[in-house]
Amino acid sequence: MKKLMILGGSRYALPVIKAAKQLGIYTITADYLPDNIAHKFSDEYVNVSIIDKAKTLEAAKEHNIDGIMSFACDPGVITAAYVAEQMGLPNVGPYESVCILQNKGKFREFLTKNGFKVPTAKGYKNVDDALKDIEMFHWPVIVKPTDSAGSKGVTRVDAPKDLERSIHYALSYSHSDEFIIEDFITQNGYSSDTDSFSIDGELRFVSFNCQRFDCEAKNPYTPAAYSWPSSMTAEHQEELKNEIQRLLKLLKMQTAVYNIETREGTDGKAYIMELSPRGGGNRLSECLRYATGVDMITSMVKYSVGLPVDEIIQQPYDGCWAEIILHSDEPGVFKELWISDEIVSNVVERDLRMKSTSVGPHRDDLCFLSGDLDIRKFGSQGQQRTAALSLKLAEIELVKRIIGDTPILLLDDVLSELDKNRQNYLLDSIHDIQTVITCTGLDEFVNHRFSINKIFHVKSGHVAKEN
Repeated sequence: MKKLMILGGSRYALPVIKAAKQLGIYTITADYLPDNIAHKFSDEYVNVSIIDKAKTLEAAKEHNIDGIMSFACDPGVITAAYVAEQMGLPNVGPYESVCILQNKGKFREFLTKNGFKVPTAKGYKNVDDALKDIEMFHWPVIVKPTDSAGSKGVTRVDAPKDLERSIHYALSYSHSDEFIIEDFITQNGYSSDTDSFSIDGELRFVSFNCQRFDCEAKNPYTPAAYSWPSSMTAEHQEELKNEIQRLLKLLKMQTAVYNIETREGTDGKAYIMELSPRGGGNRLSECLRYATGVDMITSMVKYSVGLPVDEIIQQPYDGCWAEIILHSDEPGVFKELWISDEIVSNVVERDLRMKSTSVGPHRDDLCFLSGDLDIRKFGSQGQQRTAALSLKLAEIELVKRIIGDTPILLLDDVLSELDKNRQNYLLDSIHDIQTVITCTGLDEFVNHRFSINKIFHVKSGHVAKEN
């Protein structure tokens, strides 16, 4: 039985698992979130960070996989290409090409170098360097992480005075601490964000749609709906199809499903905005299967494990199709999905996939700032540890004030990243608090004349002795 490793465990992995099972393929899902829904349906789950290429390769070799996919899971695309190349498995294209496609800065550079139509754009790692280039852009601009998909970390900036704040916001979503600034292309009609497919580098199926946004939503850059066919002119669709094919040839791409974002600007030009060798989120390949009968998911599963891929032929849309995505700006629980009797006969599927919202107090995150800088991004390890310890000490005081009793404090390897002044301050602060501390040596506590009531020595996972 062939084995397919699927990176990511979100709802978008479910049609991949279903297609694989119908083909008699053993499925292994992988990420570091064991409660993700896809792990309940795969044959096996591996707990590994899918942005850690070395660890994922190790897991892939250990399970002797026949193929690997990162479908509708942007963080795993580079890792999947790396593992496939290292193990000699079917790959969407050269690893270096995938790295270009997955980094918005490198992608813009590649497009410019090869004569594609592109907005003024530049990638950065340093905030000051970006602020020096204010004059090169045509405002407004878009600021976004170079390695994050969808609307995460994306803002439109209308004036230079607001640029630095948007840069820090983009960096908070970047794994590589890189961001890109580019001219905002005002669209004519609707932008397109949909899936296409190539076999051996030849574009066999290409689609364009209308990507719709809710300008009143909390995040106006999160798609609210998609509809097919596209509002884009037939001439621009043909031009973009040819340019996409040229791009795939230049990058020596092979057999792959692509999520492609294109735009028709009010300047009369057609732009390739993004192209990623993966299926798009929001179930785009599934929608296209309804609309055209073209099954890109099953074809991608077959290719990934070395099975022959059925011929894919460009097909017209069977009428007009749309997908509407519901979001909530308020915390709560989706209890039901109500559809009017007037349109219910036109609905082919309803999917209430998240009963709890992705906004609200249960999703709150704490951010520590030093001036205007996020300590998580720009602080040293010592500063980050100090901020975390400060929060712990504040929590103790709050609990004491509310319940009139002092909680037990648990600290792990607490002094290793603190300088002497911070060490002294911490130990003075907890001298009257019952504390359990794990560490690799006692000298640092003895030197501080710290009162130790009981010591446990652990060796090879067992308590060797106690004093």
